[in-house]
Amino acid sequence: MNLKIRTKNSFAVFGPTSPGQNTYRVDKTFFEQAYDFVDFGEQKNNLSDSSIQTSSDRNFLRFWLIFLLLGVLLLFGRSTYLQVIRGTYFKAVAEGNRLRLKDIKANRGIFYDRSGKVMAENISSYSLAIIPVDLPKGENEQREISRQISKITGLAEEEIYSKIIQQSNFSYEPEVILENLNQDQAIMTKVLNSQYPGVILKIQNARNYLTTQTSESLTHVLGYVGKIEESQKQTYLEKNYSIDDYLGKTGLELFYEKELKGVNGREQVEVDATGQAKEMIASQKPINGQNLVLTLDLALQQKAEESLRQVLSGYGKKKGAVVILDPNSGEVLALVSWPSFDNNVFSRGLSNEEYQKLINDQNNPLFSRAMSGEYPSGSTFKLVIGAAALQEGIINENTSFNSVGGISVSNWFFPDWKAGGHGWTNIYKALAESVNTFFYIIGGGYSNFEGLGVAKIKEYAQNFGLNQKLGIDLPNEASGFLPSQDWKEKTKNEQWYIGDTYHLSIGQGDILVTPLQVAAWTSVFASGGKLFQPHLVKEILDSDNRLVKEIEPKIINQNFIEKNYLKIINHGLRQAVLTGSARGLGNLPISVAAKTGTAEWSSQKSPHAWLTAFAPYENPRIVVTVLVEEGGEGSSVALPVAREIINWWAQNRNLEND
Repeated sequence: MNLKIRTKNSFAVFGPTSPGQNTYRVDKTFFEQAYDFVDFGEQKNNLSDSSIQTSSDRNFLRFWLIFLLLGVLLLFGRSTYLQVIRGTYFKAVAEGNRLRLKDIKANRGIFYDRSGKVMAENISSYSLAIIPVDLPKGENEQREISRQISKITGLAEEEIYSKIIQQSNFSYEPEVILENLNQDQAIMTKVLNSQYPGVILKIQNARNYLTTQTSESLTHVLGYVGKIEESQKQTYLEKNYSIDDYLGKTGLELFYEKELKGVNGREQVEVDATGQAKEMIASQKPINGQNLVLTLDLALQQKAEESLRQVLSGYGKKKGAVVILDPNSGEVLALVSWPSFDNNVFSRGLSNEEYQKLINDQNNPLFSRAMSGEYPSGSTFKLVIGAAALQEGIINENTSFNSVGGISVSNWFFPDWKAGGHGWTNIYKALAESVNTFFYIIGGGYSNFEGLGVAKIKEYAQNFGLNQKLGIDLPNEASGFLPSQDWKEKTKNEQWYIGDTYHLSIGQGDILVTPLQVAAWTSVFASGGKLFQPHLVKEILDSDNRLVKEIEPKIINQNFIEKNYLKIINHGLRQAVLTGSARGLGNLPISVAAKTGTAEWSSQKSPHAWLTAFAPYENPRIVVTVLVEEGGEGSSVALPVAREIINWWAQNRNLEND
């Protein structure tokens, strides 16, 4: 098959190069003639210009298409980011601008003493706060708001402005500027709110401790509440707290935080563009915290504090503690640490100057001496040594040693407190007159007499609750300390000498105890051999004062000293009141058993003064332990405090009046 294409003067013929093939041949002259077929001339030039123009248009069009395509891609990417990746966040912001969740604060549980007297209550408190999302966003307006708030609060303008700009623009969590507004400040805040809805008057509950106004020592027991610290916010948010919630910081407020706190309610409201509430959508009522009935006898606490303060003032002393227990249950009837402070200042908001004054006070009023203070026990420890020696069969009630003023071992001399000694002494006289020689011998041995030794002393001391926390329902209880041979070798790089055992046997040397521990081991003798866990809460009630839980007494240890040996020790303590070192308690309206103590701890400062006692002797119902730091002789300084307390108790809380 042949194809014909017409040129200017002739036809070009196309045909197979050979029969049966599909390959075609074109004469060379075809293209030359085809080119001449069109009359180019100027047309050739026009065609060339037109081609260039078309190419330029195409490039320009291609550039804009690419530009538009990139724009579309950018818009698509941004839209995807906003809707998919950040969609949840912006949805929440949008909803937050329309719907708000507001906390309805649960009332914190309150405290009662054992007779039902209210010790702490909740009162309304006003604060000035800002809600960032509702504030104007312009700098001029924000600075004007800062000026107005400064006029109300007295705070520096720049400080307020700094707080405003530090907040997220989308946050609708209230940021408190100043708490505890007075009436005038509250009114002016409400007026400012009408101009700037982002400034609000926040009403919340504040703690008011009624009893610390008459008995400041209760601060260490009740504790106080405060704001959540910045470092703890995430932890508490995960526990369903709100950022502006208050929580217990010390004392019972901290220990029973879970019971006292309650559960906040929620209120969902619709707001307008200015943040003003228009309609409530839904609400959930709060669950108020539980109330605590304490074991404390408020009047007895006040008397104990008063007695301690009077004696401290009379002797020019500053620091001391009193612990009063029911020996038959471990209930704490009074717990006094002095000096103390008013916990209401923390609830109201403590200034930095006030806080610095407290923490820099050399008498350390923030420190709870009654359960956290650790001191050498002095002769009060002789109760434990005497009972251990009886239980181990080392002595009996008739075993006697001759006190001649002390004992000598090699080049060392260990004295009695009485020059010339006490003469022949058995366990009764040893306790009544606090004869050191007797306890040196039964504790460390002498000549051919084998004493308890340090290992046995430590074993029995731990049975009485030493060298450990007793588990009182307060934070920061101290465990005290009992030295041992291993401890001295590892810590001091020294061997244990017989003198170390002698010192330990009379409550001197490295032994450390808390006033609470001394009261607890005294209770063992008063209760017939039971060591109870001290506790401060008697009952837990719901917010309507219906019983939720009654706290049962808990026995830590018992039956490690036989009852007849306990009676021997008790008889010696009674003799101390009748004829010995505690004779100052002999003229009280009820019978008392007691032991004094003088604990040396510094070569430059006075010893600590101790007295521990229980009453009535025949049927013990109260244990009183007194410590006066650097007080000197226990019989001179600590005893008058105990005498006043026991005398008041006998007249106001004896069996006939129950």
